[in-house]
Amino acid sequence: MALSANLFLRQSQSLVMTPQLMQSIQLLQMTHFELTQFIAQEVEKNPLLEFASNDEDLGSTSDREPKDERFEAMEETHGEDGSGRDAGDLASDWYESDNTGNANRLSDELDTNFGDIFPDDGSPQRADAPELLSQWKSMPGGEAGESYDLDDFVAGQVSLRDHLNEQIPFSLPAMADRLIAQHLVDQLDDTGYLRAELNETAERLGTTLADVERVLDTLQQLDPPGVFARCLSECLAIQLRQKDRFDPAMERLIENLELLARRDFATLKRVCGVDEEDLLDMMTEIRQLNPKPGSGFETEISEAIMPDIVVRPSADGSWLVELNPDALPRVLVSQSYFASVSKTSQDHAFLSECLQNANWLTRSLDQRAKTIMKVASEIVRQQDAFLLHGVDHLRPLNLKTVADAIKMHESTVSRVTSNKYMLTPRGLFELKYFFTVSIGAVEGGDSHSAEAVRHKIRLLITNESPDAVLSDDDIVDTLKKGGIELARRTVAKYREAMNIPSSVQRRREKRALAKVSGF
Repeated sequence: MALSANLFLRQSQSLVMTPQLMQSIQLLQMTHFELTQFIAQEVEKNPLLEFASNDEDLGSTSDREPKDERFEAMEETHGEDGSGRDAGDLASDWYESDNTGNANRLSDELDTNFGDIFPDDGSPQRADAPELLSQWKSMPGGEAGESYDLDDFVAGQVSLRDHLNEQIPFSLPAMADRLIAQHLVDQLDDTGYLRAELNETAERLGTTLADVERVLDTLQQLDPPGVFARCLSECLAIQLRQKDRFDPAMERLIENLELLARRDFATLKRVCGVDEEDLLDMMTEIRQLNPKPGSGFETEISEAIMPDIVVRPSADGSWLVELNPDALPRVLVSQSYFASVSKTSQDHAFLSECLQNANWLTRSLDQRAKTIMKVASEIVRQQDAFLLHGVDHLRPLNLKTVADAIKMHESTVSRVTSNKYMLTPRGLFELKYFFTVSIGAVEGGDSHSAEAVRHKIRLLITNESPDAVLSDDDIVDTLKKGGIELARRTVAKYREAMNIPSSVQRRREKRALAKVSGF
């Protein structure tokens, strides 16, 4: 058989991951903050994109209410070239023509003159507070000359380092000691603990270790109490010394904080050489101390979470699921600008690419909003009992169930539920919160959500009495009576995940607290 070269024309379909498709997938899993930043970058580099203002979202003029004939006359009088009287003068004439009689009648009845309160000459009335009008930014041209911003009068937040630097000159008069103190201040963390090796500090500053320790002893006496400590026991000891309560028994208690964490009160009484009443008093004093003295000077601003979905009860008893308008970016494609620029510009390829990217972005944002709406609506439908009755009725749910219901892939549902939040009558929840594993029921009943089971375990432990502390086996038996089949090791795992100590530790702590409250 002879070999030869032939040409064939063939059609085939294949799935290609284009850059735009990849960006569409990334848009789907972006948070509100990340999406806002991305759109701002696109608007900056694409001249055909612009943010939609509130006025542009109100619809066309035909959809609005009809105007008053007198206002239409104003618009006709006020031409587009700027000639004629302005709208403010015309509105003033319209108001005076219809209301002059009413104003005169009220002036006679109330024995006052509206003209004295609202003068017609346009000059601001300054009889009551002559210094106020010129101070507002929205009132330029005041007699004071310069306006001010109210934000300038907001008290600044004092940081921990600023607070300490104000005290150091009064405690350390020597300049060399102040330099050592300033270096130690720079080594503090946000909680007020010193994270520096004194030997390295002495070598770096070219001084002796004794001088660094002497300066540190002085710094540990500053406010807030406990600052410049190197560990928790030293922090508590500093605060107890300032209260004159650091006796030998308290010192031994501070040295054995691990026994206190394990609620081993019997060993603590033997180590400290005190009886049970004295130990309870010492524990009460420990609880009144601050383990993080620098936490009151935190400068980080907590960011508020903006919900993407808002769920409200409707009049017919169902749930109304809406997208939060504040979390939806409003972007417009300026077709008129494209038409005007394309007539004069020679770079048609650049403009066509900008128009294509702008249209793609708006379509992607619209598709993103629709996908989030579909997923959220299905979650609300599946978790209707939770919205009505609380976390005890949270149903087990997985991504595949929602994906099959809305006919999408599980990966798409996973991207939608990442870092998206839903505001419900029960509170603000991340969409991932509604997806929990299923826990079997006794005798083939309805399965239970893992989050609902954890909530039941937390309630059982919270409501237990000091004389009847529930063990893990007791919790298993109680849950089984309620129709929940759960192994003991699973109960222990859920309990440890919620930072709940064992029954032995809880019994010691509850009895100690009961005796403290009894005194």
